[in-house]
Amino acid sequence: MPLHLYRGREVTPAPRPPHVPRRPLWLCRACSENWPCPTARLKLKAEYGDDRTALIIYLCGLLHEAIEDMNRLHPDNGPDPGSLFNRIVGWARPRTHIE
Repeated sequence: MPLHLYRGREVTPAPRPPHVPRRPLWLCRACSENWPCPTARLKLKAEYGDDRTALIIYLCGLLHEAIEDMNRLHPDNGPDPGSLFNRIVGWARPRTHIE
């Protein structure tokens, strides 16, 4: 990690939190956007590479956990399943080409 000068002294900046979900809210720990934030999506795509199926299976497991967490937080008016699916899993689906 690069050093920075502060009042003439070299200091190492504090590490930033990773772009992972802050549960049970499912907001990004680093940027407080809805998780997965754009940075988390890029990191997940890089981590899983061409194995889109494994990425989607992983995200479906997280979707299940997010639904449980959010329903526990809001038992009377939990999240909309369709929008939660699109947020957590839908972005990773392969794009289809219509001719």
